[in-house]
This record gives sequence, C-alpha cells and structure tokens, in this order.
Amino acid sequence: MTRRFQGDRLLVATHNKGKLEEIAALLEPFGVSVVGGAEMDLPEPVEDGTSFVENARIKAHAAARATGLPALSDDSGIEIDALGGAPGVYTADWAETETGRDFVMAMTRTHDKLLASGTPEPWTARFCCTLVLAWPDGRDEVFPGVMPGRVVWPMRGDQGHGYDPIFMPEGYNITFGEMDRWEKNRISHRADAFRKFVAGCFG
Repeated sequence: MTRRFQGDRLLVATHNKGKLEEIAALLEPFGVSVVGGAEMDLPEPVEDGTSFVENARIKAHAAARATGLPALSDDSGIEIDALGGAPGVYTADWAETETGRDFVMAMTRTHDKLLASGTPEPWTARFCCTLVLAWPDGRDEVFPGVMPGRVVWPMRGDQGHGYDPIFMPEGYNITFGEMDRWEKNRISHRADAFRKFVAGCFG
C-alpha cells in the first residue's frame, strides 16, 4: 500500500528552477508549499543511474538523508525513437558546456543527429518523468509519467524550458515552447506522474 504524505511542506530535490516552479504549481491546490534543494544548500548528487527511476531515487534518498525530511525528486527527459531512445536519461547531459547548460545547442545537436540518422519525419518521441518520494527511513514510492508526441524543427516558442521548443505533444499543433505554462502543466509527462503521485499519497 502506498504511504501517504503527511504535512504541508515538501522538500523537492532539484536545483532546476523551472522544475521547481512546475511542481509548486501542481501541489498548490493541496495546500503544500515546496522548498528546493538549492534553498536548503543541498549538494547535487552524482546521477550515475541508467534509468529515470534510478536517478530519481539517487536524488530523493540523498535529500531525505541529508535533511531528515521526506523528499520528492523527479528525473525526466526526452526519448526519440529515431535515435534509439536517446538522449533519454542523458537529456540534460547533451546540454552541458564548460559554462553551464545550453539547450539551444542541445536541440541543435538533436536535430543534426536526426538528419544524420536518415529517418524521415515525423520523428516520434516522448517526454518521460519519474517521480520518487523518499522518506528518511529508506522507503520510497515511484510514480512514472509519459507524454507522447514528436520532435519538430525549427525551434518554436520561448515558454517552458529544456527541449520544450522542439517537442509537439500528441493531439496538439503547437510545441511545449509555445504553450501556456498552465496548459502544459495540465497535460505534461510530469502532470501524468503527478496525478499518480497525488492519487497514491494524497487521495
């Protein structure tokens, strides 16, 4: 049986401002405020897992152990069929530079690889998200989410973050980058995982 969350404040084990804002918006209706890893001066653990759930567990358990608080972590990324599921768990790594993350570079690299693959459009893809809620006693709960769609080019829109300007969700003719943030929060891979999280831990 899923362990219920008790309390009105949740530690979210991320230093990503965009993710933190999305999670805060999704939890607001339940009277839960969030605090991020950066605010708690938590170091970012090495994410050396080979799956979304492994990386989410690494972050959630590290935060729970460090603070003695229940901690929610998310690991997410885009899987592109023509690239054999890449970048997948390495989605953020494709954006790494010596001076920080450059997602315009990452999206350009993705498009170059798609052209090199010789695969014609549509380039089917999905955004994946795995949420892990970990407690200091070592227990955790896992909630996966997915949003199918396709990669488009050129980049479109300046909303959202990460690869949003090149991802068009299924059933829509605009990208996440062109979509109102509240609409994206309603349909996204993270929203799918959150519905399961809420049903399991708050329902």
